[in-house]
Amino acid sequence: MRLIVVPVALVALAACSPRVPDSAAGVGFGDYNEYQTEQDLRSTTQAGVTALPPAGAVSDEQPQPVATATPLSALSEQATRTAQTTPTLATDQDAIAQETAAALASTSTNSGVPPLDASPGNPAPQTISSASGISSENDFEAVDSVRSIESDAAFIERNRAQYEVVQPTALPERTSDARPNIVAYALATKHPVGTKIYSRVGINKDARFTKNCSKYGSQDRAQQDFLAQGGPNRDKMGLDPDGDGYACNWNPAPYRNAVNG
Repeated sequence: MRLIVVPVALVALAACSPRVPDSAAGVGFGDYNEYQTEQDLRSTTQAGVTALPPAGAVSDEQPQPVATATPLSALSEQATRTAQTTPTLATDQDAIAQETAAALASTSTNSGVPPLDASPGNPAPQTISSASGISSENDFEAVDSVRSIESDAAFIERNRAQYEVVQPTALPERTSDARPNIVAYALATKHPVGTKIYSRVGINKDARFTKNCSKYGSQDRAQQDFLAQGGPNRDKMGLDPDGDGYACNWNPAPYRNAVNG
């Protein structure tokens, strides 16, 4: 019985005694190298740095091309191509609609003839002309072949010899017309229009002048009637309210100038 108690006590003592760790193992780990790796990983994670892949590891990322500076000319050309290939915006559509409406309106108001589309892409209109060079009158060589300075001088002399100055003569007497001769009256007077020579009396002279002068188609006709009715001394119809002897603003100057040159 004593022999059985002794082994049991030894087992109990062994269980209560502390275990001596392996010198080759890390604290709380089975291997010190594993412990060191975990420590390095923990340190880099806390510092915000991702652990670098081991040497020789192949990355799944594809290499990216190196960006280079683009010249300004290339950027401008690219912008031009983009603007030319950009789809038509709403504003462009509105402009096209307005141009179409204007073209239809022009067609409806010009007898159906379509308006001219002045676009740089349209060909230039064809010019039809039969003229070739300058005319013979402006071509010195052509004129020199048919005329000369001497012939021109002779031509001028012939024209001068045929020139005739016609002197004015007295006007013939009218025998078939009993109406007064206003040309003879114009040459017989010397005073200008508006100079009062004869006295005029009456009321509403301006109103009578406007009314009665409007009945004549010409001032010459009014002057003839004025002389036939007793003018210039008397003015029965009120055609000469200022008393200058000329009815309805008639002017004798053109007849005088024709005689006096």
